Parts: sequence; C-alpha cells; structure tokens
Amino acid sequence: MKREKPDHPVLVTRSSLPPLEEYVEMLKPLWDSAWLTNMGQYHKEFAAQLKEYLGVPNLELFVNGHTALELTLQAMNLSGEVITTPFTFASTAHAIVRNGLTPVFCDINPEDYTLDADRLEALITDRTTAVVPVHVYGNICDVERIGEIARRHDLKVIYDAAHTFGETLDGQGVGTFGDASMFSFHATKVFHSIEGGAVAFRDPALASVLYELKNFGITDYEKVDSVGANGKMNEFQAAMGICNLRYVDGEIEKRRALAMRYRQRLEGVKGIRLCRENPRIRYNYAYMPVVFDGYRKDRDQVFADLAAHDIHARKYFYPCVNNYDCYRDRFSEADTPVAARISRQVLTLPLYADLEPEIVDMICDIIL
Repeated sequence: MKREKPDHPVLVTRSSLPPLEEYVEMLKPLWDSAWLTNMGQYHKEFAAQLKEYLGVPNLELFVNGHTALELTLQAMNLSGEVITTPFTFASTAHAIVRNGLTPVFCDINPEDYTLDADRLEALITDRTTAVVPVHVYGNICDVERIGEIARRHDLKVIYDAAHTFGETLDGQGVGTFGDASMFSFHATKVFHSIEGGAVAFRDPALASVLYELKNFGITDYEKVDSVGANGKMNEFQAAMGICNLRYVDGEIEKRRALAMRYRQRLEGVKGIRLCRENPRIRYNYAYMPVVFDGYRKDRDQVFADLAAHDIHARKYFYPCVNNYDCYRDRFSEADTPVAARISRQVLTLPLYADLEPEIVDMICDIIL
C-alpha cells in the first residue's frame, strides 16, 4: 500500500556523514596535540588528497567557499567590471561587490542554465577585467568558448564550481579550467567538510598570495607583509573532509540511481523539462532541477503540493541576484530575461544519498 506521507519531513538535501567511530578516531590525535588550527597535519593531508582527487595542479583550503572566492578575486588584483551570471547563489555576486568591483550580469543558456557564452562578448568593455561564470546544478559551463573569449580580451576567468565537485569534462577535472575554480564544502553539498572550501588555480605564484590573504598577511612569526583576512580551515573540518573523501564516490553513485529514478518518472511529460545530460560530463548528481514550463500546475503550485505532504523542495535559484533587494536599485532582471523566467519555473527536488527510492516515487506521484 502506498504511503500518503513520508514518516519524517523530507528536506531538499541531507548531509552525508561517515561512520561516527571513524570520525571520532581521527579526533583523538587532535586532543593529544591540542593543535586545532593553523595548517596542522590534517589540513596538509586533506589538501594533498583533494589535489589528487580533483586532478588539479595547485590548491589552497579555506574556512568556507565564499571566503575562498572573495579572497581569490582579491588575489587577482582586479579592478572595474566583472561579468557574471544572475542565476546563482548570493555568494557569487557578493564576493565581487565586496572587492569593490562592479558586477555585470550576463543572461544564461536556456538549456543548461549556465552563463550564455553567445552573450558574453557584447558585455565586455574597456573596464572589464574578469569573468566569473558558474557551473550550475552540475552542468559545466561552455569552458572552451569562455576561455577563448577571455584570452582574446586578456581577462581572468574564475569559476564558481560549488556545484561540480569531482566532475570531469572529457576526463579532465572541472577545477583545471580557467585561472581558478572555487569549490564549496558546505554541509549541504555532495562532498563536505562540515563547512569549508578550496580554490584550485593554474599559476603556482598565486599560492603565497592566497596563503597570506587567509592568514592575516602573516608570513613569519614576527612578520606581517600585507593586510589579510582570517580564512583558515581548522583541523576538525579537515578531518571530516578526509573521512568523507573515502566515501564520496559511493555517495555519488547512490545519487545517480535516484536521479535516474526521477528521470524515468518525469522525463517526457508535457510541460516538465529536465536538464539534458551531456555525455562529455561525468556528473556528481548534486541537484535534481525540474522546470515547469506550460505544465498544468506552475512551479509554486507544485512547491505547495509537496510541502502539504511534508516534502520540502527548493526554489533554487529564486529570485535572480539582480532582483535582490540589495541590488535592485542598480540592476534589473529585465536585462536577463532567460534567467528571470527560469528562476520562476525551476524547482530542485529532494536528492541525497540515503533518500528512499519510495520517497522519490511519492514525490513524482504528487507532481503527476
């Protein structure tokens, strides 16, 4: 007999955790040493393991993804305008603005919701110094076109790769594209370190700059060379990251099976649109976005129907960044009509490794 409601609230995501005993065992040396921060042994191990797993040449750990992005933009010594997308989380634009830079919003591709490379070049001016594209829902940007345009105009490219941990394009790690890529290890992500982040980057000279910026500008016990921030990852975060890295591939496979179950039920239904999978990408199945475009119920009705059954999907991303209260007097979502439309149609459905397949069926039954 089908259940009418789940036995517990179903949230849009749920953190994957390693066995408690395994994590506790890793904490024992921390108690013995009382070395809890300032780039200890776990910090070094975690950075080395991530560098290998992601297949990137250089990597620096941070306390969270936002700090990683904000300090990377600062490290690039940018000025003027930075082109980005309005279809993203607040952090992307905030990191630009908090660096004293002016965001210029480029509309998105209606197929995969990443920055539309066809619209990019028209937005470049003599004040443009960088592009911050965002890989969305696990969909990787058109890195070839963006890279070619950036090279012609001598622009830096810093990817917000918060949604694409562990993904590859034609076998190449997503963190190897552009000048730098920011990864978020927030608790809600496919891979997490409770809270945390990292930046993978091309130029090895950036390592010392990023280190100084995240450590108050301190370069020696009695030497402070620059005005830095406090962006260090602590040992508890690094320990969780090391533990979770052992299980992430299995977690992604569980997510993949659930995403396929959603697809079996929802693909081909008139008025319901799912992202097409690109055979060149090895996905991490971070999110299950569904666009309701001409369906008999609109996005908000579906959201309410699910909530009535204690199933909590997310309007993600809504509203667009250029329609936030804090930006509305400077920007208009009318300038990015595709992003504005998708933001009103998209719903990310619950997806996490230990979600019961029966709940996926229940969600689909409610929608259909």
